Amino acid sequence: MAAPHVAQTARDLAGRAVVMKVDTERFPSLAAQYNVRSIPNFAVFSRGQLQFQQAGLVDAATMESWLTRAA
Repeated sequence: MAAPHVAQTARDLAGRAVVMKVDTERFPSLAAQYNVRSIPNFAVFSRGQLQFQQAGLVDAATMESWLTRAA
C-alpha cells in the first residue's frame, strides 16, 4: 500500500514540496491526460511541468529523492 509512504514523504518535505493524492476514478480526465494506466502511479512536477512519472509501489526515501532532485 502506497498511502503510508506518501504520508511519510508529505511530512518529511512539509514546506518544501506539495504532496497530494488524486482519485483517478473521480477525475478520469486527469488520469487520461497523464496516461495513468495502473495504480499507484507517481508523478513529479516542477513549475507546472511533468518531470518524472512511474507506476508501481515505491518507498518514502525514493519519493523524497525524486522530489528533491526536481526542486
